[in-house]
Amino acid sequence: MARFARFPLGHFPTPLEPMDRLTAKLRARHDKVPNLWIKRDDCTGLATGGNKTRKLEYLVGDAIAQGADTLITQGATQSNHARQTAAAAARAGMHSWVLLERRQVRDEEYENSGNVLLDQLLGATIMDQFQAGADMDAAMAEIADDLRSEGRKPYVIPGGGSNPVGALGYVGCALELDAAPVAIDWVVHATGSTGTQAGLVAGLRAVHSPAKVLGVSVRQTEHKQIDAVLALAEPTADSIGTQVGRDDVLVDDRWVGEGYGVPTQSMIDAVYLLAGTEGILLDPVYSGKAFAGLLGGIAEGRFAETDNVVFLHTGGAVGLFAYRTTFQ
Repeated sequence: MARFARFPLGHFPTPLEPMDRLTAKLRARHDKVPNLWIKRDDCTGLATGGNKTRKLEYLVGDAIAQGADTLITQGATQSNHARQTAAAAARAGMHSWVLLERRQVRDEEYENSGNVLLDQLLGATIMDQFQAGADMDAAMAEIADDLRSEGRKPYVIPGGGSNPVGALGYVGCALELDAAPVAIDWVVHATGSTGTQAGLVAGLRAVHSPAKVLGVSVRQTEHKQIDAVLALAEPTADSIGTQVGRDDVLVDDRWVGEGYGVPTQSMIDAVYLLAGTEGILLDPVYSGKAFAGLLGGIAEGRFAETDNVVFLHTGGAVGLFAYRTTFQ
């Protein structure tokens, strides 16, 4: 890993904490409840933290190595990745452009609070006129060309920071999990743009860990998400000298609901449950649905009672403010 350019942005390793009160509460409801842990990647420290900080350390490192002065990225209106990219640019002394896609239409709070407010405070140039389904990659390329014509040196980061460079951040997380004081049997997390799961799968394979990685999809069907994760996990694994296969990629797509960012009752219940037992806040788009998937897996007996199951908290709780009416 030391071969790759890296710009420090976060507080690592992140804490790995037992969820004793939650475990006890669930054991009063179900017959077979594993030992539950939480990996606090919501505590990475960059503008309220989140999983994108790990990816951005390598992406910004690569940008600096190429002499870039501007970061360009894209995401949904309430993109956690856009917020952390704007913060990373500020930390590195760069400019940032964030292109926001209106994948759903909600209310004024959704359009202006939460991550959007933080994008503004962090100094990003925000372009939010893109409708759902727009070619965001083409839009970023056009802006990059315009900036080059002005003498700037832009660096384009894909949505979610999910490419073989960004996925290295979760190879690093896999090494932290492998060094944990408990033998981890499962890692459960939200899977969307695929970089987190691809990096975890590659990293755990590299150290011959027996831990299984279960991605709870927040967007695509199981087969599409497996294909997407594998397409990134393979070059990521190759870059660190290992190999992965389709059997390494596990996805549960039953918790998406009506679509990306659309609230579900199971997500709402999951947010309230973790907040009320452990004092930890999930987000409504990613970690809330992923935690609902974890609870569903427990209810159906997916995990052994002796298993150590780690929920990887990918952050994003600031997005709760954009979904205030959902929780009223």
